[in-house]
Amino acid sequence: MSLTKLETLLGHNFQSPDLLERALTHRSWAHEKFKGEPDVKVRTAENESLEFVGDSVLGLVIAEQLFTKHPGAAEGDLTLMKHRLVSMQTLAGIASRLELGGFMRMGRGEEQSGGREKPAILADTLEAIIGAVFFDGGYGAARTFITGIFAEEIKTVTPQTSLDYKTLLQETLQARKLAAPAYSLLRSEGQPHDRTFFVEASWQGGTSNGSGRSIKAAEMMAASEALKMIAETNGEKRA
Repeated sequence: MSLTKLETLLGHNFQSPDLLERALTHRSWAHEKFKGEPDVKVRTAENESLEFVGDSVLGLVIAEQLFTKHPGAAEGDLTLMKHRLVSMQTLAGIASRLELGGFMRMGRGEEQSGGREKPAILADTLEAIIGAVFFDGGYGAARTFITGIFAEEIKTVTPQTSLDYKTLLQETLQARKLAAPAYSLLRSEGQPHDRTFFVEASWQGGTSNGSGRSIKAAEMMAASEALKMIAETNGEKRA
């Protein structure tokens, strides 16, 4: 697909189109393209380094926007909203809206496995594009780009809508290179119209329990307890 069309969707015209092309290049494509050549050739073609920079730029811009729009918010509330806005779920949703899946370059195997629709790949690609915009036009251009594509999300986010502990737990474990947590229903109590569910969350290194009037609510509580346990184990302060 034409990169000119993508630039229109993004609202940024690249002075260095090579940056956009690299941002769209998944490592699977680079490995196939440069098979047998030095690793540096692969690393300078794929988008992971741009993703690394884009992640930092995104975090700064979102923090600035939240600080400005919620001047009286507590640090914990700002943290919750920031986590929600930079989460894989939010990034993948915006990437889908921008139709990034159709523009990405990826290897045959990854594409055949549905790579163009995988949330993690979509989110990583969007971060790489943010990094590319930053290098192409500087912080001002990146700030304009991010506030544009995140406009609706920034407008509607609140601490209450950000309390998705299951997503936070999965991303916390993912950042530590651990598998996603598993949830199991332990039991339920009460009459059919007034039932309480008890759930256990398990992950590499621990388990936690939660209860609620629905299985989802019980899972959320178990995930919240898991996040507290992980933070305490690692000596972190959790809002």
